[in-house]
Amino acid sequence: MPSRRRFIAGSAAALGVTGTAAACTADEGEESPDDAARPQAAVLPVAQSPANGLNFVVILADDLGYGEIGAYGQKLISTPRLDAMAAEGLRFTDAYAAAPVCAPSRCSLLTGLHSGHATVRENPYGPGGQGRLTDRDFTFAEALRACGYRTGLIGKWGFGPEEPNQPSHPNHRGFDEFYGYISHRHAHDYFPTYLWRNETREEIPGNKDGARQVYAPDLIERRSLDFIDRHKDETFLLYLAPTVPHAPSRDPELGEYADRPWTHPNKAHAAQVSGFDSLVGKVADRLAALGIADRTLVLVTSDNGPHEEGGTDPDLFDGNGELRGYKRNLYEGGIRVPLIAWSPKRVPSGTTDRPTPHTDLLPTLAELAGAPAPSDVDGLSLAPLLRGGTNAARHDRLYFYRNHNGMTPRANAVDQGRGRRLAEALRRGDWKAVRFAPGQNRRAPDDRWDVELYDLARDPGEQDDLAAARPAEADAMVKLMRSSWVDTYERKPFGVTLEVTPKDGEFTVTATLANGSAKPWTAARLVLEPPSGWRARELDPVTADRLAAGARLTARWTVTPTGKGGWFTCRGTATHVGATVTYTAHASV
Repeated sequence: MPSRRRFIAGSAAALGVTGTAAACTADEGEESPDDAARPQAAVLPVAQSPANGLNFVVILADDLGYGEIGAYGQKLISTPRLDAMAAEGLRFTDAYAAAPVCAPSRCSLLTGLHSGHATVRENPYGPGGQGRLTDRDFTFAEALRACGYRTGLIGKWGFGPEEPNQPSHPNHRGFDEFYGYISHRHAHDYFPTYLWRNETREEIPGNKDGARQVYAPDLIERRSLDFIDRHKDETFLLYLAPTVPHAPSRDPELGEYADRPWTHPNKAHAAQVSGFDSLVGKVADRLAALGIADRTLVLVTSDNGPHEEGGTDPDLFDGNGELRGYKRNLYEGGIRVPLIAWSPKRVPSGTTDRPTPHTDLLPTLAELAGAPAPSDVDGLSLAPLLRGGTNAARHDRLYFYRNHNGMTPRANAVDQGRGRRLAEALRRGDWKAVRFAPGQNRRAPDDRWDVELYDLARDPGEQDDLAAARPAEADAMVKLMRSSWVDTYERKPFGVTLEVTPKDGEFTVTATLANGSAKPWTAARLVLEPPSGWRARELDPVTADRLAAGARLTARWTVTPTGKGGWFTCRGTATHVGATVTYTAHASV
């Protein structure tokens, strides 16, 4: 992928050659390289950033249920700003998170791959432990940064390890700026003693020793508005991922819910949902005040269905609406989520019932930004729909996967005691199939799985199982589930890769610019920047007039060291639909 760094490891270690990202982790007892001087990703000056481009603000709530917004039927919790945006913009009735729990859902949202192909497919509590992204992953931030966008993530990242300078860190996955939580579990603390600013851990003294003086959602709000202020004259992407209303339900201000005859967790949960509404409203107001609302697309959604942890009762609020299930279920209540697209004078007002998974975000943002996207993603672009058309491509099927050891009482009851069993779901048209393995083994024979079949057009609450009455349809859905899963999804090369091989006191550097998109590129070029003072000699042509879809430009250099080590940086540039894109790779020696 564009930021992948490779190196030949065989004899490199003896000469002190190390690669960044996937190659930067030292074995036990060895020192990791000093990465303080690691080159930063190329940032275009304002004059070269996308002319009159469209800004993007993607706002992702944490465990906000389908029915917890007024525009989706909520009666007890006040969400006036979201309701107004839904009325002014486009409201999706059939939007889907890619998974019923956080980590796999967010991985798919970022990378455009469903949970049968994505790198992270389970929450940290599953057999795989803390999930992490790799150099094989390509996020929507990387797509937009390649064509000059300023990119920022404020809030919850949710992938490990909680360390700087590694391939799963937001700064290495396309985000120029990051402030918030790196790991999944740390994001459960609303009064943390530290947060991360880029690759630096920043202490929060006000929360030391249990003081709880600084509420993290307030910091996230301030940082997000500051990001918009600082980049108002540029073209930007802001991925805003607050941790509300995830458990534990804590809010220092209960507001209008203080006197309700509810338990404290329910009051705090309602306050958090209203606080999320207020945050979205402040973002919209800031965009309007700066005069950039008309050229900014705001997308608001959630990572899965409503939770029941920490004493919160989702049934009090009818958090899943008419749908069956909660967070952790593959029934509609666990995976169908709100999605609102808002941009004054750009996005038409109305409602769409197009089944729309979060995997559609990457190709959509890329198309609207004029950036190439990998052709092997599972998502389909919504750009025609957001522009007012009706011809946005529709998915043949939507696939979902769940393997999670943690379970809550309501979710387990909905699953009829099968909550800790591996499960899959698939929607095709209005048909929806859910099946449960006999345990946690995906390879169990099909006849040992429990299979259910529902007609969502007639039965959106999934109460009438038709599997026995429609066995042929159920069998066809099972075959599609099987074919949707790949143990390791091999990606098509995309962007720049860099290999450094030591030989006889010199280095052979090989760089490849790969067009993994569906459209041709022109004016392709590779530029190598060796460590300061080192001499590089080209062995191959470094330009190509045209790179067809799937084609690559590969060049080699012989590099003679003349001093101490440093960084190799390779930049690959090309023209895509009239716009210049730039991808960068690094390797240290």
